[in-house]
Amino acid sequence: MAVKQNRVLIFGAGVIGSIYAMKFIEAGIDVTMFARSNRFKTLKENGLQYNDKGAVKSIKVNVIDTLENDDVYDYIFITVRYDQSESALLALKDNQSKNIVTMTNNSIGFSTWQDIVGDRLLPAFPGVGGQIKDGILNARIPPKVLVATMFGEISGLETERVKNLAKLFKTAKLPYEINKDMNAYLITHSVSDIALLGGLYFENNTIDEEVATTRKTAHKITITLKAYLRGIQKAGVAINPSAFKIALKCPNLILDFFFMMWVSSKMVKDMMLPDYANSANNEVVKLNNDLLKFLSQKDVTL
Repeated sequence: MAVKQNRVLIFGAGVIGSIYAMKFIEAGIDVTMFARSNRFKTLKENGLQYNDKGAVKSIKVNVIDTLENDDVYDYIFITVRYDQSESALLALKDNQSKNIVTMTNNSIGFSTWQDIVGDRLLPAFPGVGGQIKDGILNARIPPKVLVATMFGEISGLETERVKNLAKLFKTAKLPYEINKDMNAYLITHSVSDIALLGGLYFENNTIDEEVATTRKTAHKITITLKAYLRGIQKAGVAINPSAFKIALKCPNLILDFFFMMWVSSKMVKDMMLPDYANSANNEVVKLNNDLLKFLSQKDVTL
């Protein structure tokens, strides 16, 4: 008996969506990408172009810029930034697909998202990164020991659709983990992004590299991270992954040194490219504002 092939839609054709599309297509999975404007045109004309050890390669991809309500997929992956997530979900509100995987940060919980798409929502977080430069994807897929794609039911139950999603990632040879408390994981991750990425901005502009690598910048990250981690604990949110608890016990001097090294890394220098930094700043601002609202509702002040 033939095994039914999963039909997947990647809603968002930026770095994250492009990496998952590439890996799923290479694994023989039926993939469609939803893109707009120049990215739609580029994918349509040139395929999904990517850097493979210095050589530019291209993989054919089915790309659309309009989604009909009766165009049904086994999984729709939303791969946009947090500040774009609500508009993406509204665009999918009347689509009949049963599983909508939100691969983005979330600092306030899922009630607003569930109001839009109901129990079709399956929260996740990507375990890949990189950049698109001149239309060419430069992907970073770290080993599982460092980071993996996280997903799981809001209820924490390991349902059939979670198991099937795990099979999809296994087929594509992508590191993944099933997390039983995605709410705590995403809020904790939001805290780290607010501290780490927020530390690279001043008055809505990216700080220069010389300032970024100073002890003063590192200390700002340390103090912010600890304050927000204590805040979510007071609000009753478990720190997930628990490794972040180490930051609360670690002396400021050691954390400052660690973050000075982190800011000096190639990964962060890539993130400080203007095209990435400006869009990331929009996401961090909304994450921070929403988290402060969440903490206020819990009578927690920082």
